[in-house]
Amino acid sequence: MAGDGQRGFGNLDVRRTRKFSRSLPVTHYALIRMGWDTEKTKASPLFEALRIHGGAIFDASRPALEDFQGLLDAREPRVCVSNGKPLRLVRQGPRPSILEEKYEARTYLHGELQVRENNLHDIFNVLVWLAFPRAKAALNARHFAALKEQATADVANRGPVQDALTLFDEGGVVVVASDDELLALLREWRWKELFWENRARLVECMQFTLFGHAVYEKALDPFLGIVSRGILLKVEPELLAAPPRERLAEVDIRLAAHIRDPASILVTRELAVVPILGVPGWHPDNGREGFYDNTDYFQPARSREKR
Repeated sequence: MAGDGQRGFGNLDVRRTRKFSRSLPVTHYALIRMGWDTEKTKASPLFEALRIHGGAIFDASRPALEDFQGLLDAREPRVCVSNGKPLRLVRQGPRPSILEEKYEARTYLHGELQVRENNLHDIFNVLVWLAFPRAKAALNARHFAALKEQATADVANRGPVQDALTLFDEGGVVVVASDDELLALLREWRWKELFWENRARLVECMQFTLFGHAVYEKALDPFLGIVSRGILLKVEPELLAAPPRERLAEVDIRLAAHIRDPASILVTRELAVVPILGVPGWHPDNGREGFYDNTDYFQPARSREKR
């Protein structure tokens, strides 16, 4: 999520922005200078969900932001916020002084997604909107509702709901599975049993899809230490076997329903810890058993931390 002076995922900081003019479209972004690696984004399984609707963007070495807007406009169904307004990319403005000009509020009220120049973090956010339009709209609506509650209570600091929503928005992964035992292994941090001892079963019965745009940014240069926070969804086996585009659309629908539930995502502890580089094929070394003996990365759970 771009900034209102809010903390993001990992060590990402809000950066200096340029003066905003609502009448000016966002123009060219020199993504090639920002580490936009077309070979990696086209080949790595971590970017699979983004490739489904990203299309030619992943063949372009210097895509302009108009290209991203074109993808948003052409997508069927069209990408819209919760009030039905189509999503439109605009330059990020100065630090807001009123609630209605805050980042999430402008997206919710006007369909304006603010982006920063030469910023991969924000570009991946656009691509996640393409992949998960319903879930992102639902998340934005929850953010806006939390902002209004914060303003009504006249408190300066964000509450636990905002922290949890932001953690998933920035660092989330969606885990869908038809196997309750595999879901239990994940919740109980039994990583070697999950990723190695039940590897064939996992490949057949469980799938992982990155959601957080900060994680996508880190996935350009992945390192042992990247841990996502997950929403776990029990699904039928037929969904796991569906074609990727159909599967992604249905996961988006179910994820959006989960996010819209006001009883969900109330604190960060609700989000499952997922060391994503243990997913088969998501790290070049995880095809050997010893990879999962690294307890600095695949940490054993203390009882209070199990999800």
